[in-house]
Amino acid sequence: MLDKLRRIVQEVSSARDLPSALATIVMQVQDTMQTDVCSVYLFNAETHKYVLMDTRGLNPEAIGRVSLAPSEGLVGYVGQREEPVNLEEAPAHPRYRYLAETGEEKYHSFLGVPIIHQRRVLGVLVVQQQAKRRFDEGEEAFLVTVSAQLAGVLAHALATGAVQDPQDHQGQVLKQASFQGIAGATGIALGEGWVITPPADLNSVSAKQITDIASEQALLLQALASVRADIQRISQTLEQGLGQQERLLFDGYLQMLDDEILGAEICSHIAQGEWAQGALRSVIDAYLYQLERVDDAYLRERAADIRDLGRRILSYLQAQQPPEVCEYPPAILLISEELTPAMLGEVPRERLVGLVSVQGSSNSHIAILARAMGIPTIMGMTNLPYTRLQGRSLVLDGYHGKLITNPTPEVEHHYRQLLKQEQMLADGLAAERDLPCETLDGIQVPLWVNTGLGGDNGQSLAQGAQGVGLYRTEVPFMIQERFPSEQEQARIYRTQLEAFAPQQVTMRTLDIGGDKDLPYFPIEEANPFLGWRGIRVTLDHPEVFLAQIRAMLRASEGLENLRIMLPMIASTHEVDEALSLLQRAKRELRQEGVRFQDPPVGVMIEVPAAVFQVEALAQRVHFLSVGSNDLTQYLLAVDRNNSRVAHLYSAFHPSVLQALQRIVRGAHARQRSVSICGELAGDPAGALLLLAMGYDALSMNAPNLAKVKRALRQVHLAQVQALLADVLTLDTAQQVYAHVERFMHDVGLNPLLRPSAPP
Repeated sequence: MLDKLRRIVQEVSSARDLPSALATIVMQVQDTMQTDVCSVYLFNAETHKYVLMDTRGLNPEAIGRVSLAPSEGLVGYVGQREEPVNLEEAPAHPRYRYLAETGEEKYHSFLGVPIIHQRRVLGVLVVQQQAKRRFDEGEEAFLVTVSAQLAGVLAHALATGAVQDPQDHQGQVLKQASFQGIAGATGIALGEGWVITPPADLNSVSAKQITDIASEQALLLQALASVRADIQRISQTLEQGLGQQERLLFDGYLQMLDDEILGAEICSHIAQGEWAQGALRSVIDAYLYQLERVDDAYLRERAADIRDLGRRILSYLQAQQPPEVCEYPPAILLISEELTPAMLGEVPRERLVGLVSVQGSSNSHIAILARAMGIPTIMGMTNLPYTRLQGRSLVLDGYHGKLITNPTPEVEHHYRQLLKQEQMLADGLAAERDLPCETLDGIQVPLWVNTGLGGDNGQSLAQGAQGVGLYRTEVPFMIQERFPSEQEQARIYRTQLEAFAPQQVTMRTLDIGGDKDLPYFPIEEANPFLGWRGIRVTLDHPEVFLAQIRAMLRASEGLENLRIMLPMIASTHEVDEALSLLQRAKRELRQEGVRFQDPPVGVMIEVPAAVFQVEALAQRVHFLSVGSNDLTQYLLAVDRNNSRVAHLYSAFHPSVLQALQRIVRGAHARQRSVSICGELAGDPAGALLLLAMGYDALSMNAPNLAKVKRALRQVHLAQVQALLADVLTLDTAQQVYAHVERFMHDVGLNPLLRPSAPP
């Protein structure tokens, strides 16, 4: 049964479209369970009804025509209950509704299970039989398992089906569709989709219409000829070591590549206005769809051969494709399966308004770069049919991690108003740039910046940053193909220290692992966030740690504005080891004649264990800094880069606030300063609570500096202390944030709140 389940999931996952996926489900489930009927109903959010989308056993003419409201019939009953309904005599049930169009009157037994994805009922999977019997436990369990396994696949298929050509076959404009990802950089962007695909990846080839059919067909025939030549050369090279059967395989390849076979099919698609790469994908997908579903093992293996040929042809098509003279739209949303910094150079910067990446997290290199550049970004959009978004009208909501395709006029107007409000707020904040960051009763709060790229410096200083609370030293490591040398690091660090001198620059030692791998030093672990990362890596590689510390100390000579910070500290033993290595680096440099002042050394509090050892850690170092992002996800056991649970992540959770309060008290008990450099510090609502707790400095991304300054300049310390006392009595993050929102409205800070979701 497990093998059959795997087969069903595999076949549905590889289906070309939603109808194919549904046809596979009903056919395979009926065959496996040996039932008279298998049907699938999907919930239509527009009509608010369950629609019969496919069936084997009922009248096929009823497909698409029969529908049931949630309050109607056994299908609606299953959806309402959100659990299986197993009946021996279905017509006797009070919720049974006879539908003459289906021809189901002869079927008595009924088993229906809901298809649920992320708490949303997508539809109902039903099996029926003529015999009066109750399906046994094993059968029910199997259908429940099938439903659970297929929910995510169906969700993806439904999402893909929501983004088609601008008009359907009847010429009707398609409805708006919405896709959820992870907020990478806040902000709003409206524009056209611009898709960049990696080379020789058939799955990533985007849909594109062309007018010069003859040129596109010529490109295809040239690519086919090139692949034929490659296959012939390989065959000749290996001829001595091959038997007759193996040589026949190469002959089969050459036959497939004939202009009258594969070439003719692809040319037929091109003749309909599809570009060569898209036509190739369509034909190869059709072959794979047929071959992967046959029972013959030999034919199934040929699917791999077809896929290989497709990739070879595509590589030549992409190499031969003449450079396009692009007419870039005025506002571009750059989209790719995995965005890289190099891709940002593919379009004019002045027209780039937003970024969308199917893969990646909010801590990905591209997300860090996007925040530094102030470009609204969404990451981790795993259900996004991105190859079909070229030229599509899009709205990117970087506050809520949402991408909207084909937006309605009402939704587009909503977001354009938000853009106007953002610009008006930015203009007002710019006028306050040179004012001190102090409360109405004169309490000064230093605002620092989080950075990792040299290009950040100008923006940070222009926004009024008073220093660097977090310099991510891993960024220079990530953009190289090897570990940078001590001299290379020293030059990079010197530039950073000089840019902010005499203000302090807090440099975090190399923090890799988790979701931050180096391409030349990959760390593969089953649970990377609880694995080999941060200080654990560098203590295991003292040669890397020493080279970095020496580079920092060299760079600080004559400037004396360096602070060194140790990441991912979970015990005092790690601090002691790191300080010992630091002393060694100092001795070595002084023996070489390098003159520098001893920099302050601090630790990051981002592991729950460190929260309960704050005073012991404070005794060993000069300062503490809270990494609220990691601390929050560890306290809540929520990977905020996982779209399934990201909605549970909130630094306003009462447990997080209690931990943050405990850290301040412990640090101040040992007369040590404590700052915070997570996203909470850059949220005006969070900054108010951190001020009340007593944090000595707040560090954030440069675009947030002005908003936080505005918030702090309009309150009294006593006001926010009373606010903090109130929220610490609340039970949920939602209650806390709502309470802070009301406070901000009352004191006139509502323009600084994150925008509401669209209507």
